[in-house]
Amino acid sequence: MEDDWDSAEWEQGGSKKSHRRANREAENAYENGVESDDDFSDPEGFVDDVTDEELLGDLLRQKPKETDGIDAVIVVDNVPKVGQERVDKLRNVIRKIFSKFGKIVTEYFPEEDKQTKGYIFLEYSSPANAQEAVKMTDGYKLDKQHTFSVNLFSDFDKYANVPDEWEPPTAQPFKDHGNLKSWLLNEDCQDQYSVIYDGGERTSIYYNSSNEPIPVEERARWTETYVKWSPQGNYLATFHSKGIALWGGDKFKQIMRFSHNGVQLIDFSPCERYLVTFSPLPDNREDPQAIIIWDIRTGQKKRGFHCENASVWPIFKWSPDGCYFARTGEDCISIYETPSFGMLDKRSLKVQGIKDFTWSPSDNMIAHYVPEDNNVPARVTLLEIPSRRELCVKNLFNVADCKMHWQKNGDYLCVKVDRYSKMKKEKDNVKYSGMYHNFELFRIREKQIPVDKVETKDPVIAFAWEPVGSRFAFIHGESTRISVSFYNIKPAPAGKVELIKTLEKRQANHLFWSPTGQFVVVAGLRSMSGVLEFIDANDCTVMNQTEHFMATDVEWDPTGRYVATAVSWWGHKVDNAYWMWTFQGRILQKKPIERFCQLLWRPRPPTLLTNEMIKDIKRNMKKYAAKFELKDRMFQSKASKEIVEKRQALVEEFRAYKEGALEDYYNEKDIRLEMRDGIDTDELESHVENFEEETIEFLVKVEETVLE
Repeated sequence: MEDDWDSAEWEQGGSKKSHRRANREAENAYENGVESDDDFSDPEGFVDDVTDEELLGDLLRQKPKETDGIDAVIVVDNVPKVGQERVDKLRNVIRKIFSKFGKIVTEYFPEEDKQTKGYIFLEYSSPANAQEAVKMTDGYKLDKQHTFSVNLFSDFDKYANVPDEWEPPTAQPFKDHGNLKSWLLNEDCQDQYSVIYDGGERTSIYYNSSNEPIPVEERARWTETYVKWSPQGNYLATFHSKGIALWGGDKFKQIMRFSHNGVQLIDFSPCERYLVTFSPLPDNREDPQAIIIWDIRTGQKKRGFHCENASVWPIFKWSPDGCYFARTGEDCISIYETPSFGMLDKRSLKVQGIKDFTWSPSDNMIAHYVPEDNNVPARVTLLEIPSRRELCVKNLFNVADCKMHWQKNGDYLCVKVDRYSKMKKEKDNVKYSGMYHNFELFRIREKQIPVDKVETKDPVIAFAWEPVGSRFAFIHGESTRISVSFYNIKPAPAGKVELIKTLEKRQANHLFWSPTGQFVVVAGLRSMSGVLEFIDANDCTVMNQTEHFMATDVEWDPTGRYVATAVSWWGHKVDNAYWMWTFQGRILQKKPIERFCQLLWRPRPPTLLTNEMIKDIKRNMKKYAAKFELKDRMFQSKASKEIVEKRQALVEEFRAYKEGALEDYYNEKDIRLEMRDGIDTDELESHVENFEEETIEFLVKVEETVLE
């Protein structure tokens, strides 16, 4: 009924607008001398209740406000005091700095005794431009003696009218969202994972178990596209046409909503304090809406940005502690700091020709790459933030491209370099006859950051660091002779990079290290039909070679004990399922699901154990192992006991049915004799005496254990 009322009101308004339009046409016709037979006069008692906002909403929104002129004016203090002969030069400098934030309508340089007073007034075409100028230039260092102090002109009245008596703010009621880390209190230390299936219509959360997954939550149309866990697992983000919703706690209640129409991509800060959302819808030049950074706890919009290039996500890259975020610009890196969300030191980091950069996963350190330019070699530079001090610079020659890979602990940085080989100069042209590849390995923790090199002539298909160690592996070679090589970086003073082993003639295009190291899954996904190898990197032993046909994804759980392989409906329309394996490659579960789309493990926050505590646990592993093996046996026996009890119940049910059937058989003997003219053809006694018991055996399960 509400929709009908709205439509009726809309039609009524439309008729009134048509009535007004008809009146205007009649007036025009009258002025032009055209006669009309229609009577466009208002009926008696007609009341025109159509507002100007309905008729002229677009124009009224552009109507100038009384405060626009004041709000668009800024005051810049600590400007150099110069004489008449240098005023024009000062004007040009000021325009160059402040015209970046919008069109300057008027500018006023007060003078006294033919010398500027040291402060100026600038008026922008829009108050939004003025606010951006204040945010970006307040504290701007012009030279050693002059640092700008920039304020809105309207702020003077605001601060002048501050009341003498302070009134405390109104206390807001506390909203308890429950324990956001409740899943970590699971008695059996089971991890959670999310599953999207039915073509994206349904989403479920499960606890992982070696037998059957344990349902936690299941909802229809929970998300419109996909879901994403926050880095520490406290929040589950779901996507909707109007924005993003965050869920958490025991029952996955809604924690916060962020309104951003058409949002398609998101990114969390590592500290889970901020959320970045991206929408490709047309942007507002005055109020940037393409990229928005939100405060997760309060739901407030902290800052918006325009998006010139959305080909790579995330556009903003975060420092490991969440104190800084940065993106590349034209010949610069723009670094912003939190919680002010202003540019660090009020200026961008100038890097001529920058191609890419990345943050260290453990330190406030940036590594950036600049390609070759004429006779200037390519280079990779390590910078300390916020001091911007150069820690290391590596020049590279004959470079086609570079890719940077950080080890998870930030101990090492690998720069994969694609180089040209065998240069031949012909007049002014340079020709290259081939390419080769090498890895530049930076030892971040050692003095002066030494760099090692590993070369290969084969094309490199994939590269991955061991998350907690000094080993790395890469897949290389052509399609007919693909190999997987494992290397180890020895610490100082030896400082050598040694080859552990090369596994030849493999079908592989992806590497997946266990989060705890040592074990790795080498997979041939999609076009390679889902070939899987489970490898122990300590001695490069292949623990199992198997296959999940047409697998599209491989996901390790946070503990490194289990790994899931999946055939996603988004990548392959048949055989959609996920399989659960142990880290040794033993299959535990096969879960075919109609139109299965996505499986994501819920991340765990960093451990509270110190390195000494972890070493102590490893030393006493046998003691803990016995305890856990006993618990596993009890769990298995519990499962076996449930199966036995279920079978016994079925047997008892059958026996009760059999006894009831025999009783009915005896009671109906007189009826049978009457129907058969008194002839007893049953020979019941002989039949009963000759009853034979028959035992039927059937296969329940086959288990195979491979002894290495």
